[in-house]
Amino acid sequence: MTTEKPPVLIESLENAVLTLTMNRPERLNALTPPLLMSLLQALRKASLNPQVRAVVLTGAGRAFCAGGDVKEMAAAGVSVQTLEERAAHLREAMDSARLLREMPKPTIALARGPVMGAGFSLALACDILVVSDSVKISTSFISVGLSSDYGGNWLLAQRVGARARWLSMLSPVLSAEEAARAGIADMVVPDAELETEGNRLASQLASAPTLAIGHIKANLNAVESGVTLGRAMDDEALRQMRCVMTEDHREAAAAFVEKRAPRFAGR
Repeated sequence: MTTEKPPVLIESLENAVLTLTMNRPERLNALTPPLLMSLLQALRKASLNPQVRAVVLTGAGRAFCAGGDVKEMAAAGVSVQTLEERAAHLREAMDSARLLREMPKPTIALARGPVMGAGFSLALACDILVVSDSVKISTSFISVGLSSDYGGNWLLAQRVGARARWLSMLSPVLSAEEAARAGIADMVVPDAELETEGNRLASQLASAPTLAIGHIKANLNAVESGVTLGRAMDDEALRQMRCVMTEDHREAAAAFVEKRAPRFAGR
């Protein structure tokens, strides 16, 4: 009798929050091609699904993600693909980090235990990074003779500026408190409370005006790309007027007049 293998990525949609759980706990959720492609496909669908108003990325067991599965890489041997073919396949998979960063919905990483390499890159790509007090964070690419992928260098520089050079070249392992002081982690919670606090935050964001959050992300992403103040203000004005025309803005105005809490529909 054949035992069916558990999915490498668990998807759960509840109350407009999509939770994506990397599910290789026996390998500390180390990344493999099947897991990476499952994540990419799930994020592509989530970005277009109006029923999804917030995305949570987390890991099963005692780790968020230990990075790429080095043991599997070594077992694979020498690839017969050309450099260009290998780079193209990696770049396609890396689009998951871009989607986490750019999709017009809030994204949250909930992390405990090891957060390493490409796993760290994915965590950095999320809008908000919540860690437990058990977390151990490191770029770790240099320890296996690699540079970076999944936008890791760029994303880290956005978080910590020039300090990204020290963190990338020396690859220290940061505790939760050190990550928070460096501006990497947005919130530190006791390990036993990670899911509770994460779900509370995700529910709060999922019940917010989703279109407005999408425009806020677009504004901030434009700043990171280096637009001028004038261009940023042009874009802000257009996006603000788009928000004025939404059902959620009308609901907020009515709720203010009626002295009640608004009920946003994400439209």
